[in-house]
Amino acid sequence: MKIATYNVNGVNGRLPVLLRWLEETQPDVVCLQELKAPQEKFPEQAIRDAGYNAIWHGQKSWNGVAILARDTEIKELRRGLPGDEEDTQSRYIEALINGVVIGCLYLPNGNPAPGPKLEYKLQWFERLTTHAAQLLTYDVPVILTGDFNVMPTELDVYKPERWVDDALFRPEVRAAFKNLVDQGWTDAIRTLYPTETIYTFWDYFRNAYGRNAGLRIDHFLLSPQVSGRLKSAGVDRDVRGWEKTSDHGPVWIELAGE
Repeated sequence: MKIATYNVNGVNGRLPVLLRWLEETQPDVVCLQELKAPQEKFPEQAIRDAGYNAIWHGQKSWNGVAILARDTEIKELRRGLPGDEEDTQSRYIEALINGVVIGCLYLPNGNPAPGPKLEYKLQWFERLTTHAAQLLTYDVPVILTGDFNVMPTELDVYKPERWVDDALFRPEVRAAFKNLVDQGWTDAIRTLYPTETIYTFWDYFRNAYGRNAGLRIDHFLLSPQVSGRLKSAGVDRDVRGWEKTSDHGPVWIELAGE
C-alpha cells in the first residue's frame, strides 16, 4: 500500500502536474493540501477519470484538503478538526481506507510571528494533539499526514540560522510537534533516514530548488499499530522541477501487507 501526501498549491491551476504525477507513480492513497478551491470547484471528474475516488473539504481561495483512493472505497470519518466550532478554515479531513484511518491535514503557517497567526497555529496544534491522542486510544492503524508547516530539527532546514524567528521553526512550534510525536507516533521519513538531508519544499525565489535550499515540512506520522509495516519512504523531488509545478514535492511511504 503506497500512500502519498502532496501540497498542490492550487488543485485546478496545477491539475496537469497532479494528473501526470498520478499516472506516473500510481499511489494507492493521496492526501492533498492547499486546494485553493471552493467545494463545488474541485476537479472531481478529472480525478475520477484518472482512476481515483475522492473526498474533499474546500474553501474559496485558501486552504482546502482532499483524500484520493485508487479503485478503493473511501469512508469519510470527519471533516474539520474538533475543538473549535467557530474555526471555518478547511484544514483537516479524515477517512477509513483499507482498514487504515488517514488524517489529512494542512497546519497553519503562523507568520508573521509573533502575532495572532502564530497564536492560531499553536491553538490548532493543541487541537490536533488532543485529537491525535484520542485516535491512539482506538487501537487501530492511524496515519496523520500532510503539510505540518514545521521543520522539527536543524537537519530539516537549509541554513537553520536564518529561520530562528520564523513560525515554521520557532522553539514553541518545534516543541508542539515534538509533544505530538512523543504521544507514540513514528516520523516515517526520519525513522528510515535518521541523518540524511531530505527536503519536501523549495521556495520559488532565489533558485531554491536548483540550490537545494529546502525545508522538510510535509510529514507522515504513524501510530504503533501501523509503524511496523513501514517498508520505504521518499520524496518525488523531480516533480518540483516540472513546469508550472507546486513549490512542494510529493512525499510517500509504502506499507507492507493489507
